[in-house]
Amino acid sequence: MPAMTLIHFVPLFALLLLAAGLDIRQRRIPNWLTLTIAIAGLAESFSRSHTVTPTQSIAGLGVGFLLPLILFILNAIGGGDVKLLAAVGAWIGPVNILLVFILKDLIGLVLVLSQAVCQGRLRVLIKNSTVVALNLVHLREVGLESVQQVGLSCKSVDKPLPMAVPIMFAVVSLLCLHRGGI
Repeated sequence: MPAMTLIHFVPLFALLLLAAGLDIRQRRIPNWLTLTIAIAGLAESFSRSHTVTPTQSIAGLGVGFLLPLILFILNAIGGGDVKLLAAVGAWIGPVNILLVFILKDLIGLVLVLSQAVCQGRLRVLIKNSTVVALNLVHLREVGLESVQQVGLSCKSVDKPLPMAVPIMFAVVSLLCLHRGGI
């Protein structure tokens, strides 16, 4: 991606850095911040040198909201994480938010595994992940409420992963690796 194009994303980078800092400290992403990111992304799509069209921005917002929604329903992530991905989608469009969704999960996996190893809880993480996966496979028999309760009770690490961090790294990685723009 040409340096000139990356300049358009400086506000997004700054806001994601703020979101990551707040998420690390408070394990919460404020609504005012995700709303600011979303509005800025939609507004940027109407600018003369936009990174995505207004239609792509709105589609990115929708896809960014729908992708993590099932994880939210299963209590695997918080509502702030869903809103943050939707807001980022307004900046980068529907296809790229799918790539960010995948990248953030890979980055998050590395972070969680590292955290579990450092805390000596890798075996617990693997056991709890297996229990949750088996409950998901048997969702019809055990019911959604049961899977949600199992997910909440399977604490494998001391603190939950602040998802704004892998989201920020995923966005930066995607934008830096792209050649020729979005």
